[in-house]
Amino acid sequence: MHNLMIPTTTTAAKPTVAFTTPPNYATRLSHLLTLKSFTPLWCPTIITEPTPQTLSSLALHLSPHSISLLSAIAFPSRTAITAFSTASLSLPTPLLPPHEDTFIIAALGKDVELIDTTFLLNFCGGDISRVKVIAPTIATPSWLVQLLGTGRGRKLLCPVPRVVGLEEPPVVPDFLRELEAAEWVPIRVDAYETRWLGPICGKGIVERSEEGLLDAMVFTSSGEVEGLLKSLREFGWEWEMVRRRWPNLVVAAHGPVTAAGAERLGVNVDVVSGRFDSFQGVVDAVDAKLRGLGSTCM
Repeated sequence: MHNLMIPTTTTAAKPTVAFTTPPNYATRLSHLLTLKSFTPLWCPTIITEPTPQTLSSLALHLSPHSISLLSAIAFPSRTAITAFSTASLSLPTPLLPPHEDTFIIAALGKDVELIDTTFLLNFCGGDISRVKVIAPTIATPSWLVQLLGTGRGRKLLCPVPRVVGLEEPPVVPDFLRELEAAEWVPIRVDAYETRWLGPICGKGIVERSEEGLLDAMVFTSSGEVEGLLKSLREFGWEWEMVRRRWPNLVVAAHGPVTAAGAERLGVNVDVVSGRFDSFQGVVDAVDAKLRGLGSTCM
């Protein structure tokens, strides 16, 4: 099932790059890898999607009374924005009641592209000048908090994931603490679920050990790393076995937050994308690293 989205044609000249992104990001990352003449190997370890329960909970926070108490919304992920848009379909629009204060919507990196004119018209009606859309130049939650500035006791909605089957990474709790330190009052709402895909989700990596070389592996979140490690243990593997099987394997992380999470879980990272507002950054970093190795690991 997982291979349906990924090109299957391989040649000896094409390095194989495994990646563990959820389905909603897989096509985009696979396309970028293919453009670099890599052979993508998709081994998803988690899924991120809204559920009826999370959408219902989110809709309660978007009611006229609840949203009138807010001054801002901070979206930590693309899935959070799509969950918000889905939840709003069951509500009368515009969502934002008339008031004089400017409302802030914050997002990270290319996620801000989803805050388009259609989104804003549904949110605040014809006067979209009432809303200020911001995105930090460095796409991390900490930089987003800095860009938001001092909250002065204002309330800010944080649509975040509910983690199922894995430990919650520290990124969301740290984000909420940083907001509180900046004098915001963050309102956490579980807008979607991040779920482990189960014991056999690492099967593609294990099978690859019998089929041939693996040149690189890309992680775009620490949840993916934990999901893979948890599955590998079901097969009797530890991460050290992956390193021994492919000693020249390049492990790449999409940004410093993912890299820190991987290191915390015992996975040493070789490449951290310096540009992490989109997947292009990590793909370019992998390409540069493999070329720098002079194809010795291919």
